[in-house]
Amino acid sequence: MRIASAEVWPKAILKIFTVTLILLSASLAQAPAGSAVKSTSTPGFYDPLPQDTGEAGLKLELRKLQTTGRLMMVVAHPDDEDGGLLTREARGKGIQTLLMTLTRGEGGQNETGSTFSDQLGILRTLELLAADRYYGVEQRFSRVADFGYSKTADETFQKWGGHDVPLADIVRVIREFRPDVLIARFSGTERDGHGHHQASSMLTQEAFRAAADPNRFPEQIKEGLQAWQPKKLYIGNVCGFGATTCADANYTVQLTTSEVDPVLGMSYVQFAIEGLKHQTSQGLGDISIPSGPRYAFYKLVDSVVPNTKDEKGHEKDLFDGIDTGLSGLGGGNPHWLTTELQKISDDIAEAKTREPLAAVEPLLDSFSRLNSSVAKITNSGLKGREKALIDLLNVKQSEANHALDLALGISAEAVTTTSGTVSPREEVKFNLRFRNGSPHDLRISHGGPLPALDLGVDSPHIPIRSGADYSTKTSFVVPDLRRMYTRPYWHRNDPGKDSINSIDDPYFATLPFPQYQLRETVGYSLVHHAMPQMPSSWREPWPEILLPLFAEVPLENGMKRKQQVAIVPPFSIAVEPGEQVTPVADRKGTTVKVGVTANIAGAPNSMLRLDLPSTWHSEPSKLEVNLPSRGNRKDFEFNVIPANLEQGRAAIRAILDANGKEYSEGYTLVTRDDLGSFYYFQPAVQHVSVVDVKTPKDLKVGYIMGAGDDIPTVLKQIGMDVTLIPADKLASESLSQYGTIVLGVRAYETHKEIVANNKKLLDFVSDGGTLIVQNNNSTGDFNSGHFTPYDADLSRARVSVEEAPVTILAPDDPVFHYPNEISQKDFDGWVQERGLYFMDKWDDHFKPLLSCHDPGEPDQKGGMIQAKYGKGTYIYTGYAFFRQLPAGVPGAIRLFVNLVSAGHQR
Repeated sequence: MRIASAEVWPKAILKIFTVTLILLSASLAQAPAGSAVKSTSTPGFYDPLPQDTGEAGLKLELRKLQTTGRLMMVVAHPDDEDGGLLTREARGKGIQTLLMTLTRGEGGQNETGSTFSDQLGILRTLELLAADRYYGVEQRFSRVADFGYSKTADETFQKWGGHDVPLADIVRVIREFRPDVLIARFSGTERDGHGHHQASSMLTQEAFRAAADPNRFPEQIKEGLQAWQPKKLYIGNVCGFGATTCADANYTVQLTTSEVDPVLGMSYVQFAIEGLKHQTSQGLGDISIPSGPRYAFYKLVDSVVPNTKDEKGHEKDLFDGIDTGLSGLGGGNPHWLTTELQKISDDIAEAKTREPLAAVEPLLDSFSRLNSSVAKITNSGLKGREKALIDLLNVKQSEANHALDLALGISAEAVTTTSGTVSPREEVKFNLRFRNGSPHDLRISHGGPLPALDLGVDSPHIPIRSGADYSTKTSFVVPDLRRMYTRPYWHRNDPGKDSINSIDDPYFATLPFPQYQLRETVGYSLVHHAMPQMPSSWREPWPEILLPLFAEVPLENGMKRKQQVAIVPPFSIAVEPGEQVTPVADRKGTTVKVGVTANIAGAPNSMLRLDLPSTWHSEPSKLEVNLPSRGNRKDFEFNVIPANLEQGRAAIRAILDANGKEYSEGYTLVTRDDLGSFYYFQPAVQHVSVVDVKTPKDLKVGYIMGAGDDIPTVLKQIGMDVTLIPADKLASESLSQYGTIVLGVRAYETHKEIVANNKKLLDFVSDGGTLIVQNNNSTGDFNSGHFTPYDADLSRARVSVEEAPVTILAPDDPVFHYPNEISQKDFDGWVQERGLYFMDKWDDHFKPLLSCHDPGEPDQKGGMIQAKYGKGTYIYTGYAFFRQLPAGVPGAIRLFVNLVSAGHQR
């Protein structure tokens, strides 16, 4: 086993090359139909798309080889991307394409479950990477976080610490990736709507010139990056999204995305939609596009190349005026390089005209020439232009390598026979399997000196005859290196308030996830084809396959699912619940449950304890933990008795003392059948919000979940009697046993059963009950459904500034007095936003209770309205209690308790 130095290549080159190879390696785990290594796994994320295998995959790879064009698009959130355009450029033209998404969408809502905040950010990163497989692009991110909806760019920049934090990250990616064409997806104007959208375009336009100025962010230059000037800058949203026509003055290029690509078997936009469907947490699982022509309109707003516009101000292509031919790289370089690049271009052109097996020879020649060219330039001494040139040639070399894999029909995989997770100092056994599906005899060698963790040692050259298989069993010991953990390299100390991520390991900055992972390298050569002699300082010039180490995880149906093996700490410590709301009046204490999971065999006897506030204590003070086998999990309970409770915040940390080390964090696998996998790490901490709140006596509350929230948990923690009513049981449930029914967020659009039984809910109100309806996002469906007892129109009005002043419109209403006295102080400390999807019209039977507004906007009075209906009370609220209660915001908790108690005052 070997860990090669990160100094093998400069960091910027290594990042781009590593990302490219990692993306390729997923598609190399299986070969074209008929020649793949046999597997019992079900097809999934780690298997290549059909279009990336066999002859189709070869054709797509040859498109990449014939061009040096680079394109970079910048957007604000996952799902903002113009997938049709990205697919057209990356798949259709072979352009090396990068998508930079500033945030990970962690501030959004989740339509698929109760995963929120930073864990949702990991899920959406995985969803976006699944979509990127279809687009054919590389992916990057910045440090800034999605803090929820923002109406203006000014508020966005304020939350993001000004321009320079996200701008520095965009400039960094430009300097590393070196695009020819830079695209801002949005226009940078109010037309974009969301403040994050506006800001992303404004930053991209500023970065176009800033990246070329070595005096901007000079710390990057000191790291070894070089200033880079993209050649052209375009902005989008100039004609409206989905537009099929556009005024000549508004755009420069009109690109057809509805053109059918014979290799993909569908149009670019249709192929992109297949990728976009993986973003199901955004509600895009069932997205479709109408038939007919589809276009991407973009406007050129800056350029350093001669004008290529026609008399109408239009161009034919984004790369008009830019030489993207491989042979063009030789300009200004020694004559030998120009000659060599022309020969490589000729080889690629010849390969495109041949059947896959006949393309092997010209591809081998181009691979060899690329390898020798890189070695010759490297040995001559790296300078500014040469670094950029080597970067491009390395990418072309990896593309030629992949094209060879496809032309030969070879495949390989590395599969562990142990577990999907491993820990430091643990021995891991795995099987390496290689299939030679070509008519050529091959020689292979596994374990190579790449800048990564290789699993084996260098092997001798092993002959593999045509059509033969090779298999070997080997093992390695996981090194005890914290950087190797399969964990995010970023974090927020307080996700409810922090809008910028702290970067724990700058080496991985802007990447989707850390790229160190367990993988094996298999090099191969054709027996009859002599490879050129290389300088001894350079790695052996064999084509290679990089194989991430997989585990085959059993499924309930008897099949197995591939999962990349992750490196995790020996123990995972989880505190339940992670958030605890405790009333000031509580003197009995609470139960803290701590789950401990061992990821190693023969875990030693250990001791578990709690780190508590100084005046608190636990019973018992510590517990012995004995977990003899891998995967063993035990739950331990402590009774925590607080003292001198005052409203405020406190923290309880669980610590496991094992083998001389302390462990105090847990990790959770984030995955889905259609996605890859990664681990979410969080401290083993319970955040305690001590709240001065009174609750009603003998009030039974029924809660019907919508899209998912933690409000019921908080209500139970403060002592309320809450029962969860499944939506599919609503028709048969006896509602008379409840005093109040609460509908979770987006309930009507999430559960058809609630729509079907709305009359039953209104009858419950008429008979004397209280119904609380929280925000619903589908305003058209809500209004057409006539779900309210009297006429009321739901709108998309919202108040995004969480500090926006709130006015109590009905100060004498009991809702502000029972069981808690509500004052202006109860609107302090709210997080992310005041509310969303307020009513804008309502019948006179309704009474508005609160008003607030964003800066410079009129008052919004429809965020909380109340009506008496029959004997009962109906309340609609768009205020974002689903964010406030889990965050332990005292005033929001007190007010929500009052809402639930409305109509039940004594």
